[in-house]
Amino acid sequence: MNEHDTPERESASQEEAWQGLRMTSAPDPNAQQSERAALRSLAAKPFPARLRGYLRMLGPGYMQSAMTLGGGTVSSALFAGAVFGYQLLWVAPLAMALGVVMLAAISWQTLSTGARPWPAMREHAGPFFAWSWAIGALLSSLIWQFAQYALASAVLVDLADLAGWSDAPPFLMGLGVLAWAIVISSVYGRSSGAIRIYERILQTMVWGVVLCFAWVVFQTGLPDWGELWRGFFTFEIPSTRNGVAASTLVLSGLSAAVGVNMVFLYPYTLLAKGWGRDHRELSIVDLVVGMFLPYTIAVSLIVIATAHSIHLDPAYEGMKLSPVEAAQVLAGSIGETGGRLVFGLGVLGMALSSITLQMLTCGFVAVELLGLTVGSQAHRLATWIPVPGVIGSVYWSDIAVWVAVPTNIICGLFLPATYLGFCLLQRRSAYLGEDLPGGFSGGIWLAAMFGVTGFLSAFLIWYVWGSMGL
Repeated sequence: MNEHDTPERESASQEEAWQGLRMTSAPDPNAQQSERAALRSLAAKPFPARLRGYLRMLGPGYMQSAMTLGGGTVSSALFAGAVFGYQLLWVAPLAMALGVVMLAAISWQTLSTGARPWPAMREHAGPFFAWSWAIGALLSSLIWQFAQYALASAVLVDLADLAGWSDAPPFLMGLGVLAWAIVISSVYGRSSGAIRIYERILQTMVWGVVLCFAWVVFQTGLPDWGELWRGFFTFEIPSTRNGVAASTLVLSGLSAAVGVNMVFLYPYTLLAKGWGRDHRELSIVDLVVGMFLPYTIAVSLIVIATAHSIHLDPAYEGMKLSPVEAAQVLAGSIGETGGRLVFGLGVLGMALSSITLQMLTCGFVAVELLGLTVGSQAHRLATWIPVPGVIGSVYWSDIAVWVAVPTNIICGLFLPATYLGFCLLQRRSAYLGEDLPGGFSGGIWLAAMFGVTGFLSAFLIWYVWGSMGL
């Protein structure tokens, strides 16, 4: 808050932000006033004391973590551990650190202005960037639902078999996942209390995933700490092994960490919670604690567990390793409970959380493109846009070949355009006013944003070039 802003003025600004988002039920004003007062009190304390206070207020960061922990992430991590052991452990933290750079800027912009981000992008960066962002978010959330349902239903079929129900119908399992996703996603936007419930569900699922994989690692044996250290900090790209190129897994892991649909959802969840200028430092802590740490820990544990059980076993070198196959292999090493039950539950939690959050993304895209009211019946129906993805529980293996590659290319092209749009917003004084980052730190931040954008652009050029055989 700048020196000319009074609490009353900021409260009015926050109310305008909630009305701008057109919430059915705005956050409780008394609760928000109390939270802002607590944040202002914390602002005068040393960072350790502020951190302890912030840990009681986390929320949107966990939604980002739950969204990115999905089928693409688990597949990349399984291959990395099975083929290269610890050598690619550095990919997950680096990938998420790049995402934090951009999401921190998006948080700063959104919380400083209180403006809805898509109209702001359209007005201050240009329609091209705004439409690229919305279309990319919609397409990626819709198409990758097929893979998430395929993953969730396959795990449920395997768990049903473990429980004694052999030959459980995959489509029936998919329908069960769909019913769960509709119920959970419909909670969001009904009220500020419902939003808190939704966030608590996701926090529980995220840390439940982490605990599941931690238990599997404990059962497979503690890691070699020297090799673990080298895996995180040497940043090496090993040579091709068993027909699998390490560079492909590196690029896959980097691109899977933060998607264009995550970038769309994030600022709207900030506004829906009623966060504002006083929450800016809290939002950075939220990204680190709620997104960076759970994602990095979960992916690292998958790599370690797979490396322990599969990497050195010649019988499985070169295989197409699906999560269910990995669970069954782990069962041979640590028993059915650890291999198929606990590992399977962890993977299932990743798929379920991704499905519901992709539905929320489609709903917010519809809010902007169709002018819907958040929390209205039309908005809730818009979250059903990706429902056709349930047929992926039966047909994903048939359509993956001709859907996956074009989707990676098309949706991937939208992410650098979106990032470039936010880079432009970071320099728009007409948008940020006195909150425009300046000085040396502002220059470093902007350079980092352009660096992330340039890196992703170079990756996509390489990917398209290789896909076309050029």
